[in-house]
Amino acid sequence: MELAYIPSPSRGVLYLGPIPLRGYAFCIIIGVFVAVWLGNKRWIARGGRAGTVADIAVWAVPFGLVGGRLYHVITDYELYFSDGRDWVDAFKVWQGGLGIWGAIALGALGAWIGARRRGIAMPAYADAVAPGIAFAQAIGRWGNWFNQELYGRPTHVPWALHITSSAEGRVPGYYHPTFLYESLWCVGVGLLVIWADRRFRMGHGRAFALYVAAYCVGRGWIEYMRVDDAHHILGLRLNDWTALIVFLLAVAYIWVSAKKRPGREAEVEPGAGDGTAAADAGGAEGTESGGSGSATGAADEKAGDAGDRDTEDSDSGPRDEADVKDGAGSAKQG
Repeated sequence: MELAYIPSPSRGVLYLGPIPLRGYAFCIIIGVFVAVWLGNKRWIARGGRAGTVADIAVWAVPFGLVGGRLYHVITDYELYFSDGRDWVDAFKVWQGGLGIWGAIALGALGAWIGARRRGIAMPAYADAVAPGIAFAQAIGRWGNWFNQELYGRPTHVPWALHITSSAEGRVPGYYHPTFLYESLWCVGVGLLVIWADRRFRMGHGRAFALYVAAYCVGRGWIEYMRVDDAHHILGLRLNDWTALIVFLLAVAYIWVSAKKRPGREAEVEPGAGDGTAAADAGGAEGTESGGSGSATGAADEKAGDAGDRDTEDSDSGPRDEADVKDGAGSAKQG
C-alpha cells in the first residue's frame, strides 16, 4: 500500500447543464491570460503601450493552437489515420494533444503578423512575452493531469502519480508525474528569464532565445522519462532530437545577436512616448515663452529707465546753460 502519491482526478470534465467544462481547456485558457497579463506589464516597462500585447496575442494564440495541434497530429498520425481510428478525432483538441514545438512556431508567425500590422519589431515583443509563455506552459501542463496522460516510468516515490484510467491502452498504477516535472521546470525557466533580463538588460530577442534554450534542456531529460508511444530516431525519441536542435539554434542566436546588436532597444513601439514628449515639449515651450516674456519686460523696463534719464539730462542741459550765462552777466556787471 502506498503511503503517499498524487491522485488523478476522477474525471476531467464537468457539465454545466449541456455545456462541458473541461479541465484541459481551463488550464490552456488560464495560461494564456497569465502570459498576456505578464507580457503587458513587461511591455509597458520597456516603453510600449498598454494593450499592445493583447492585440498581438489575438493573432498569436489561434495560430499557436493550430500549430500545436498540427505538430501533434503529424508526429502521431497513427492515432488518427490508422486502421480502426476515426480521423475526425484529429480536430478534438479538448481531448489533449498539443505539441509545444508547433505551437511556438506558428504562434510566432501569428505574432509576427500582428506585430507587423502595428509597426513593431518582433524580437522586442518576443522578449517581453517570453517569461509569460513559460508560466503559461507550467499551467497548461496540468491539463495532462486532468486527462491522465503523458506520465513517466513506473515508480514508488512518494510523489508518484496514481493512474486509474485504463482507456487508450493505459495500465493503472503509479508512475513518475512528468507533467509535474515539466510544470516546475517551466516555472524555473520563467524566473530565470526575468532575472537574466534584469541583470544583463537582454534585448533584440535574446531573452526569448534564453527561454527556448532553457526549456529545451528540461524537455530533453523529461522526454527521456516518458513511456507513451513516440517515434524514435537512432534510439532517441523524436522530441529529444527536436529539443537538441532547437537548443543549439537558440544558443547560436544569443551569441550572434549579442555580437551584432549588443544592449537593448531604445524604442520598442513607434510613437508610444509621443504624448509624454509632447507634454514635455509644451511645458518647455511655455517656460521658454514665459522666460522670453520676462526678458522682454525687463528690457522694456531698462529702456524706460534709460529714456527717463535721457529726458532728465535733456531738461537739465538748457537750465545749466542759462545759469552759466546769467552767472557770466552778473560777473560783467560786478
